[in-house]
Amino acid sequence: MSQQKDILNSLKEKITSLDQLADQIADIFGCPITIEDSNHHVVSYSKHKDNIDQVRISTIINRKVPDKVINALWKKGVMPKLIDSDNPVRIPKINEIGLGNRVAISVRNQNEILGFVWAHTSDKAFTDEDLILFKEAAAYVKKFFIKDLQRHRKLEEGYRDFFWQLLRGDLQDTDAIKQREKKYNMHLDGNKAIVIIHFTDEITEQMEKHAFYLSESQVKLHVITSLFDNNDFIMLVHLKDAFDYKQTMYAFMDDFITLISQQLDLADIFAAAGLVYQPAQQIQNSYQQAREVLKLQEKLPDTIAPVKLYEDLGVYQFIEQLAAARKMNQYKNPFIEKLRAYDQIHGTSLLATLEMYFHCDSNVYNTAKRLFIHPNTMNYRLKRIKEVSGIDLKDPNQKANSYLDLIIESIRKA
Repeated sequence: MSQQKDILNSLKEKITSLDQLADQIADIFGCPITIEDSNHHVVSYSKHKDNIDQVRISTIINRKVPDKVINALWKKGVMPKLIDSDNPVRIPKINEIGLGNRVAISVRNQNEILGFVWAHTSDKAFTDEDLILFKEAAAYVKKFFIKDLQRHRKLEEGYRDFFWQLLRGDLQDTDAIKQREKKYNMHLDGNKAIVIIHFTDEITEQMEKHAFYLSESQVKLHVITSLFDNNDFIMLVHLKDAFDYKQTMYAFMDDFITLISQQLDLADIFAAAGLVYQPAQQIQNSYQQAREVLKLQEKLPDTIAPVKLYEDLGVYQFIEQLAAARKMNQYKNPFIEKLRAYDQIHGTSLLATLEMYFHCDSNVYNTAKRLFIHPNTMNYRLKRIKEVSGIDLKDPNQKANSYLDLIIESIRKA
C-alpha cells in the first residue's frame, strides 16, 4: 500500500497527459482504467490484457459508453450514486449487458460533473484502502479536467456573465458577440432555443449535480450552456434540424423531468421552451417566451400544463396583451354578460356550458361527455345560449371573440 501511495504521489512530476495517467493508475491498481468526460465519451484508457469484458471493448471501439449500458446503470441506481457521492462506488457485474465488476468515481468541480474514472476490477477485490487511494488518483484526473475547463472557458464568471448578457439582450452588436463567443469557446452558430426547467422544491446541491449532469449527457440535442437562477434551470440548446425539432424538444424535456424527479423524489417540475432562432441576438426572445409559457402553466395548470413549447400556445401567446387592451378600454363582452346575468337569476350554467363547448372545439358529443349530460340536453342548452345571448355560434368571429374573453377571465381569476 505504501509503495502504491508513493507511486501516486510521484505522478505530479511525471505525468503530462491523461493517457499517461490512465496507464499509471492501471499499474497502481493492477486493472484496466477508463477515463470519460461528462457525456460518457472516452477521454483516455489504459492498456489491457485479454481478460476484459464486452462493455470495455465496445466503449473503446466507439469512443463512448453504449447507451444500453448507461440506461442499465440508471436502472440499477448506479448513476445517481456516482452523481451524488464524492467517493468511489462499487458496481457488481451486470450480466445482461456484458458489464463486469467495476469501481467508479465521479470527477467534479464543485457541483459540475467533469467526468468519470472507471476501474475494470474483474475478480480483483478493492479494499477500503484501495478505495481511498482510488479517490486520490481521481484528484489527479480532476487537475487535467480543470486545465481543460479553464482552457475552454477561461474565466467562469465571465462565461456566466456572457450568457446573462445574451438572455437579457444587452449585447446586440454582432462583432462584440463574436469576440466573446471566441473568448469563451461558446459556439452559437445554427438553430438555438432556450429551455427552462422550473423546480417547485427548494434547490439543493444534490439537485444541481443531477441537473448539470443531465444537461451535459444529452444525446437528443446539444446543451451549449446552462445556469441556475433561483428555482429555474436555464439551458441554451442547439438543434440540428430546425424543421423537425418539436418531438426532440418534448422528448428532451419529458426525459429530463422523469429522470430527475424519479431519482430525487421531487414534487412538481415544469418545463418550457421558446422559439428557435439563429441570430444570437434573438436568444433573449426565446428566453422571454419560455418564461411566458411557465407563467401560463402556473396560472392555468389544467389547460396549459401539457404545453411546453411557446409556439404551441396558440392564441395564449397574445392573451396578456389582449387582456391589457380589454382592461384599458373597459370592454365587456355583451354575449358573456347576458349569459352571466341569466345564470345568476335562474341558477343555470349556460356560461360554463359555452366555455366547455369552446374548449371541446364546438363538438357537441365531446362537450356533453365532459359535462356528464346527454347530447340532447347539450343541444337544448346551445339553443338557450343562442336565445339568451344572441350569439351566432356559426359565426367564427363571434365565437373567437367570446372564447378569447373567457380565457382572459380565467387568467384574471388565477
